[in-house]
Amino acid sequence: MTAAASPFPRSTVIGMLLIGALAFVGLLWFLGNNTGGSGNNGGAHVGGYGLNGYAGIAQMLEAEGLDVVRQRNRQAIETQPGLLILTPPASAEGKEIAKVVEARRYIGPTIVVTPKWLALGVNSKKAKRGWVQVVDTTAPDWEGFADNVTVQIGSEKSPPAGGWRVGARRGPLPDDRRVESGSGKGLVPIINAGNGKVLAAWLDDDGYYPALNEFAGIDPDYGGEDEDRYPVVLVFEPDLLDNWGLADKATALLARDLILAAADNRAQPFAFDMTFNGFGASRNLLTLAFEPPFLAATLCLLLAALAVAWRALHRFGPALQSGPEIANGKAALVANAAGLIRRTGRVHLVAAPYADAVRDRLAMALGLPRGQSAEATEKLIDAAQDRRGLGGPRFSAAAAHLRSARKPHDLTRRAAVVHQIEKDLT
Repeated sequence: MTAAASPFPRSTVIGMLLIGALAFVGLLWFLGNNTGGSGNNGGAHVGGYGLNGYAGIAQMLEAEGLDVVRQRNRQAIETQPGLLILTPPASAEGKEIAKVVEARRYIGPTIVVTPKWLALGVNSKKAKRGWVQVVDTTAPDWEGFADNVTVQIGSEKSPPAGGWRVGARRGPLPDDRRVESGSGKGLVPIINAGNGKVLAAWLDDDGYYPALNEFAGIDPDYGGEDEDRYPVVLVFEPDLLDNWGLADKATALLARDLILAAADNRAQPFAFDMTFNGFGASRNLLTLAFEPPFLAATLCLLLAALAVAWRALHRFGPALQSGPEIANGKAALVANAAGLIRRTGRVHLVAAPYADAVRDRLAMALGLPRGQSAEATEKLIDAAQDRRGLGGPRFSAAAAHLRSARKPHDLTRRAAVVHQIEKDLT
């Protein structure tokens, strides 16, 4: 074997390895965070800048220096501390919403905003991306979540609701007739319409929520004894929080105060969920590789790769150049013939010729008479074994045993016995 010079200098190889590693880490980060843009597709979620979106309230909270998170990981919303604001569409699975809400009862407060507007994109060259026009209303069908609560939406012919009110605070609604409200047992009203209908409430349970009591203007001591339990706030009228409603200053301040009262902690994150709106980051093998318990195996693989790279860059001398794939000479010819026989599955056909060839070689080596039959020659070889006192099987029996072999393993083992007899006699 001869030495061949490397086509790349060591510095180039190291640079290629570093760039590849950084690109791999970047790929994992993008997959894990599902960075697919702002999500401004006209939907009723935090990425929407249309009338029905919630980008405005998120930006308002960010302007106050609060930690606003646009969450695209379903697993994270069930475990992340701080306030979570859910804005599921009308077609969302109620059981999935209930699962998320129930998982957070001792982790952080949750606000669930019910949908109302059926919106379509604006077909105009002057319209900006994400702009929508509302064409109708649609109530949520969330079977499995808060089934004891009923949601109603007024029509264009309904009497005016009179805006919203909280204590002495008053404000208008963008559409004062098509107002969405809720009713049912176990609701503590927070915001009411002018006609008394409930626009926002929290679920009455064993928890104690003094900040919400103060915001709603009710008895500060109202509530249960479980101070570790976090509230679940239902906002039935989305115009209290969406971009259309925030066009009014009083409504915008109301939305801010409602969120701060539900959070009751400005230091923790304020997360807006996007997974129910189709922006969830799916779990995959690449991201799972960097999560327990697979993280340990990934670190071991990375260390092994570093060891291999270090060994490749610090070996003695240049790389060795291998010889030709097909060697010259009898050995290569025999090896190729044997490989051909093995691949065709005809190994058993060489058993009888091999036994005959060994018999002929022994007859010549022992000086046995020529012209005899094969059986007679093999008997004379057996007699030669007896005269020399050699143990083991007789040649005639071993040869017959070899000729009857059909499987490659049996043929190899029996041929070795015949070959040993030949070695003993010669």
